[in-house]
Amino acid sequence: MINVVAGIDIGGTNTVIGLVTNNGDCLIESSISTKNHSHFEVFVKSIFQEIEILIKKIGGNHTLIGIGIGAPNGSYNLGAIVDAPNLEWKGILPLSKELLKYTSVPTIVTNDANAAALGEMFFGGARNMKDFIVITLGTGLGSGIVANGKLIVGHDGFAGELGHLTAFPNGRICGCGNKGCLETYASATGIRRTVFMLLADSNQPSILRSVSFEKLTAKMVSDAAIKGDQIALEAFEFTGKILGLKLAETVAMFSPEAIFIFGGLAKAGVLIIEPTKRYMEENLFPIFRNKVKIIPSELEGKNAAVLGAAALIWQNNS
Repeated sequence: MINVVAGIDIGGTNTVIGLVTNNGDCLIESSISTKNHSHFEVFVKSIFQEIEILIKKIGGNHTLIGIGIGAPNGSYNLGAIVDAPNLEWKGILPLSKELLKYTSVPTIVTNDANAAALGEMFFGGARNMKDFIVITLGTGLGSGIVANGKLIVGHDGFAGELGHLTAFPNGRICGCGNKGCLETYASATGIRRTVFMLLADSNQPSILRSVSFEKLTAKMVSDAAIKGDQIALEAFEFTGKILGLKLAETVAMFSPEAIFIFGGLAKAGVLIIEPTKRYMEENLFPIFRNKVKIIPSELEGKNAAVLGAAALIWQNNS
């Protein structure tokens, strides 16, 4: 028999489910809608039904040994989702408890950035590292911190929210309700806001002037920067400066071997990594200088969310 783990990535629109082996092979994958379920309990039942369908499709010689779930505001300690802003159900959603109605295999829940960190540790560039950080630069900024080979979750299961460090007091309004959070500057959404700030404060020509805020994407900004567009280049410089400053503070606290950058904005490569590294080094406590790598995730191009969620189980079975 071949053991497999169900890795589940719960998003605001769709939930992706994959069956993953202990060497990181995703044997099969599918998705269901996160929305349009009458109750949270119905949604959980749909998840398990989809897992059963996938197990049947890959054949009877596979055994499900656990379910790992990455979710917005997922609490490792509670096995639940807590007040996720982009889900239609509010309050504490007891995922692990609900799944126990259908299976006795262990179920572990964490937030999506923590799942990405475990995926990097088991199946990506951090396989031989015990101290590292994964930064996900998507719509917001997520982070997963591993120290001495263990994921840091804190006493309530929500540790590692670097995206909500204050970059500027009384700065940009964040979706969390606070002002000046790092993710309002260093994220795909953040760089869009920066572009429009720069456009408003300058008469400099830019191919981005003809694009509305709703249609502007981080890829458009990186494509413009590659073509030498000064507004786009300034946006990456500004973003890298703020991210580098906050990472310098983070390094002083955790002394990681490497920081992995993942997500939509990370696809800009050197455009975001170079200024981030430069400003981080300039602001580091001297004993840490030239010791911490900032590198792209090795999971880019794979379904990192599913692999990372599966790693929640595999870390206890390795």
